[in-house]
Amino acid sequence: MINETLTMIPGPTPVHSRILGALARPTTSHVAPSFVEEFQQGLAGFRALGQSETAQPFIVAGGGTLAMEMALVNVVFPGEKLLVVSHGYFGDRFGDLAASFGIEAEVLKSEWGRAVSPGEVASRLEAGSYAAVTVSHVDTSTGTCAAVEAYVEVLRGRPELFILDGVCATGGIDERFDEWGVDVLLTGPQKAIGAPPGLALCLFSERALARRKSRSRVPAYYADVMRWLPVMLDPGKYFSTPCVNEIVALAEALRLLHAEGLPARFARHRRIALAVRAGLDALGLKLFTAEDCRADTLSVVLLPEGIADAAFRKEVASRGVVVAGGLGPIAGKAFRLGHMGNINAAEIVEALGAIEGGLVALGVPVTPGAAVAAAAPLL
Repeated sequence: MINETLTMIPGPTPVHSRILGALARPTTSHVAPSFVEEFQQGLAGFRALGQSETAQPFIVAGGGTLAMEMALVNVVFPGEKLLVVSHGYFGDRFGDLAASFGIEAEVLKSEWGRAVSPGEVASRLEAGSYAAVTVSHVDTSTGTCAAVEAYVEVLRGRPELFILDGVCATGGIDERFDEWGVDVLLTGPQKAIGAPPGLALCLFSERALARRKSRSRVPAYYADVMRWLPVMLDPGKYFSTPCVNEIVALAEALRLLHAEGLPARFARHRRIALAVRAGLDALGLKLFTAEDCRADTLSVVLLPEGIADAAFRKEVASRGVVVAGGLGPIAGKAFRLGHMGNINAAEIVEALGAIEGGLVALGVPVTPGAAVAAAAPLL
């Protein structure tokens, strides 16, 4: 049987029927002219999403973790130091990744649910010497949206390369690659872009590519961007067989995204986030993330006292909606609700209704219909 539940986790997100249709097209040769054209459109669409005129896009079969590895191993070399600005589980992962390649990572951590201040970043940069700085735009574990524009001012004119992890932001929150001076933007297709998972996406600046070209080799093979660069410049060339169907689906997702327009898409994500939170508040639910750093792409929601995580998510799922559990120190204490990509008002109404129903089933007193009534004027 086909699983027809509404997946409202922080990725993968629901996939639009047009994108599913593109995914279902017959698989062609990876050098067929029709596929080469789709690949070229996907590359151009991704560069435009990053609001860059000059960045080199890379679209490689893999996932967000591979994109992190590509971003790091090509511009920071063994023995060098990396400053990781971490707002949770996925920021911390950069430290683990660096250690795997002999890179010394210094992790500047925020309290979970809060953001590292620009002043803390500036102080750490002045006290140390780093090859690069990594920042997760949105950490999927905490719902924290980093103060990227403020960090940019701290980094402006400095020698450190700036690596921005956009996995839970790209396509839903403004990211200005050229204007901000980003050197590498890494992301995945399955969150705010709204395409199926299976690809690692990176944009490299001219400075980042020059950094890679300054070394004859890096401790990677598949993740070495120099092996992929000829293919990105001419998708008819071969290094490793690409995910033909996933790339066609990504190209369609990017066409949908640009047809909506970036300002309108970012505004829609903001509006939906406010609507979701109005609905959650009407149910008496509190957010885990501090108010001044909440992302527009997901909400991390504290469970009411005495409500078991597994029981709650089971009740919500029985009503056709899947939400995610908490990670790290908030595992069992919170749930994560994704609201990004190509979702619409009807799906938000369905999700809030299922959450309300789950609470009622577990004996939490709520006003029937309160969540949808609170959210509806904002949708």
